[in-house]
Amino acid sequence: MTSAKHALVVRGGWDGHVPVAATDRYVTALKADGYAVTVSDTLDSYLDEDLLAATDLVVQCWTMGEITGPQAEGLCRAVHAGTGLAGWHGGIIDAFRTETRYQLMTGGQFVYHPREFTTYQVRPVPEKADHPVMSGIEPFTVTTEQYYLHVDPAIDVLAVTEYGPDAEHPELAGTSVPVTWTRLWGAGRVFVTTIGHSLADLEVPQVDAMIRKGMAWATR
Repeated sequence: MTSAKHALVVRGGWDGHVPVAATDRYVTALKADGYAVTVSDTLDSYLDEDLLAATDLVVQCWTMGEITGPQAEGLCRAVHAGTGLAGWHGGIIDAFRTETRYQLMTGGQFVYHPREFTTYQVRPVPEKADHPVMSGIEPFTVTTEQYYLHVDPAIDVLAVTEYGPDAEHPELAGTSVPVTWTRLWGAGRVFVTTIGHSLADLEVPQVDAMIRKGMAWATR
């Protein structure tokens, strides 16, 4: 009999991204899919080698904040050894702004968004239509924060958007920006989507589907 997969959900940081409510949504989903789930509100979980070795998927929702060197090393080492990592929006790519080892692993870093919400279209990359994360997902529109990013050229981009008009930075308009991507990190898999500012974002069917499929794809 196959033992259950184990997910570790690490949540905290800026309250504006509703880390508790957002992760509660996916704790429920993971349990429904047969995962055993541990929920943590401390980055010290990344110091627990035994816990991480037994974890098949880390779901992180921790916007901004600071991570210590040993905490960052523990997480990066665990993912490199095969533990999956998944997250959305600032909880994964606006975390630990000064920790470049973490940014190298996640493959992208938030740097800017317009002051107001933006309505924009998300387009799956045509040649990635058969990727497990994108299967069945057609182009869709969201109204929320539109992230402008610095990204690693080695990531596997699955969906993109065109950056919209912005009075403060009109020179950026029309730039193709990744929305959803994956990457390999040693033996581990990393899944990221930039959407997820609010619970309403997570309730968009295509966003919810990408996150659920992304967590499954990233799992050891």
